[in-house]
Amino acid sequence: MINSIFKKKIIEFDKVGHIFRKLRKRKKIIHCHGVFDLVHPGHIRHFDHCKTKADILVVSLTPDMHIKKGTYRPLIPQQMRANNLAALELVDYVIIDKNKFPHDIIKKIKPHLFAKGMEYFLQKNPLTVKEKKIVESLGGKMIFTPGDFVLSSTKIISENKISLKYEKLKVLMDTEKINFNELKKIINSLKDIKIHVFGDTIIDTTHNCEAIGGLHKTPTLSILKRNSIDYLGGASIVSVHFKNLSKNVELTTLTGDDKKGRFARKELLKKKVSLNNINEHSRPTTNKNSYLVDRHKLLKVDELVNSTILDKTIDVIAEKINKEKNKLIVFSDFRHGFFNKFTAKKFVKAIDKSCFKVADSQVASRWGNILDFKGFDLISCTEKEARYSLFEQDLPIRTLADELLKKSKTKNLILKLGHKGLISLNKKRKDYIVLDPFVEKLVDSNGAGDALLAYSSATLFKTKSLIISSIIGTLAASCKCEIEGNIAVSIKQIEAKIDEIEKILK
Repeated sequence: MINSIFKKKIIEFDKVGHIFRKLRKRKKIIHCHGVFDLVHPGHIRHFDHCKTKADILVVSLTPDMHIKKGTYRPLIPQQMRANNLAALELVDYVIIDKNKFPHDIIKKIKPHLFAKGMEYFLQKNPLTVKEKKIVESLGGKMIFTPGDFVLSSTKIISENKISLKYEKLKVLMDTEKINFNELKKIINSLKDIKIHVFGDTIIDTTHNCEAIGGLHKTPTLSILKRNSIDYLGGASIVSVHFKNLSKNVELTTLTGDDKKGRFARKELLKKKVSLNNINEHSRPTTNKNSYLVDRHKLLKVDELVNSTILDKTIDVIAEKINKEKNKLIVFSDFRHGFFNKFTAKKFVKAIDKSCFKVADSQVASRWGNILDFKGFDLISCTEKEARYSLFEQDLPIRTLADELLKKSKTKNLILKLGHKGLISLNKKRKDYIVLDPFVEKLVDSNGAGDALLAYSSATLFKTKSLIISSIIGTLAASCKCEIEGNIAVSIKQIEAKIDEIEKILK
């Protein structure tokens, strides 16, 4: 936890005017403003020079939501940036601004001096000109600190691989006032949740092969198949993840009257998932085949029918949804016939108001639209799916999350960023929850999104905390990445991961 002395330096935005109104009468105040994504020697020299000009150095920083320096910036979330600045002896007060530009915060502080780096003097930036006018209108003066040592956070970040996964986790745990033992207790408290999963069943078949050469007349690779392994996928493996944390899991899905369908039903029976299986005569079980050589994926071959399910099937599913009360309802969307624009509308309408609604889009070979599930308690999707849904290719990731939260009318959003982790957002909170994966040895990332969905949504249903659910979901996804094949994560594996992280942070 951040030192209490440092913590006292961080002032809430709404209290700034009152505090500095009194302080300004007794002390000379100098004010600096910036992103400070990565505090470097250039910043230290800037602060050091500022401190020689006044009694009190106050530093305000741009909030995450208004930073447009790059798609995944800032690297360091705003609370961590504030903590870093507060830990500096040179800095007396730190404020996380609420606005894109520091105009309002300058008016609240009314500093005697407002300081910027010399590069801003040389650039003749119109934003700097406006800041100067505001400062001078309040009786203050703008100064520029010497620019003999200039560094760029952007340049440092782009040229170096920087990992702050444990620091980000610790800040979030401190914010929520939760420890590692409490995380374990929460995971073990989910066993009585009643869950009903709806979606396509997929059988993921891995064919392990050996490269034996190529044909001379055509550029064709020749491989020898050594073995094949079937794994549950789609909504079926999602339901098994849920079964590992709860006693009460039901699945409504479609499987064909074929070998893969029989495998799916047998596995689900073995895992004690309550199964509502629907069979359509002309629809085979969706089967996705991956051909690997030394764990390198050479080719994917799908056997499936993507046409929409029959009208009578839609009615059966809608009726099952409508009968559920006070349950966690999970729509696991893979777009292989179960969900589309028309069925989603009917299924969403059928959900009783007493239920906790979750929708997840994990479309691999097709296009989905997470906006088909509006007004849910939680939605999750990948960055790519979010961009498809919003027709936005270039927005920074936090702005993208803001837009998706707004358009979807969801209460909570988890945006999956692959190897970059996740960013979560709550309708009532202005700050972003940013977490990196805790994968020590990547074995197989296939199915990580399923683990994230199950553990995060069950935790959110239980605790109503997006921070805690994002942490537990990330831990589950990280555990899955360290397992070969699409196999459900157990509570014991997550507890072991928690122990591993706790040792590192001690």
